[in-house]
Amino acid sequence: MAPGEPTPGTALLVVGDLVTDVVALHGKPLTPDTDTTARISVRPGGSAANTAAWAAAAGGAEVRLLARVGADSADWHREVLQRTGVRPSLRVDRERPTAVVISLVNGAGERTFVTDRGASGALGPADWADTLLERVGRLHLSGYLLFGAEGRALAAHAVVRAAARGIGVSVDPASVGFLREYGPSRFLDLLGGVDLLLPNLAEARVLTGADDPEQAARGLSARCHCLVVLKLGAAGALLADHGSLLGAVPAAPATALDSTGAGDAFAGAFLAALLAGAAPLEAAGEGCRSGARAVGQVGGRPEPAQA
Repeated sequence: MAPGEPTPGTALLVVGDLVTDVVALHGKPLTPDTDTTARISVRPGGSAANTAAWAAAAGGAEVRLLARVGADSADWHREVLQRTGVRPSLRVDRERPTAVVISLVNGAGERTFVTDRGASGALGPADWADTLLERVGRLHLSGYLLFGAEGRALAAHAVVRAAARGIGVSVDPASVGFLREYGPSRFLDLLGGVDLLLPNLAEARVLTGADDPEQAARGLSARCHCLVVLKLGAAGALLADHGSLLGAVPAAPATALDSTGAGDAFAGAFLAALLAGAAPLEAAGEGCRSGARAVGQVGGRPEPAQA
């Protein structure tokens, strides 16, 4: 920590994507060239925004979100975030619409995404302010931020500013498709200064080439010189630190309706627990319970309090 820099606080700052989700629950397989009956709803989403909302729902920590949103729905997104307990710092884009994700969810609760990154893809260094780090104890970056040039520049700057204050930095890799497109090695090279990585198993396999979860967790933690919390869905979580396995945490009982946002729910509760002083394995238990709650409802956020 540089002389004269503030010491870390207890708030969580999340930086990344804010999205309007169009969720379609279809009990039968999609049929080309005709109609497939579905339950369709429009909901707030985005990995970063979801993580912030679940962290706020876990309680204990002040949670902030830096994101870029289109003028078309900025007021709605701001109001929903505030009702979930998040302090939003939204940069309103007058030229690009809010990012949209169409989430196709089958009868088993598994989902397929179709994505238009919109305003979120333009989040960059110009949107940063050092005041965002006041009283912050952890900076969390959505992996989606790292798949565009502006986002990478913002992430690099934010990591440097966080390091100057002794603030830990975590990353959720976010997307198997984007990881493959960008390149696993190139992505890993971006993680200097990161002390916590929160991939799911599919992402860890892409990043390491290892099929076995223990090998993937150990290998990734050794490569990144950090704590890796491997999200395994119905199998719980696996933790490794600097190449050594710390232990496994069982999943909480759940009836899966929609897996959208389950990994974000895990990450949010895990980070909130860490900031409250929990050890990593204990925090992972909180993450598993939050993930179980998430898969039992439709959409990627905890239900906000009614106005």
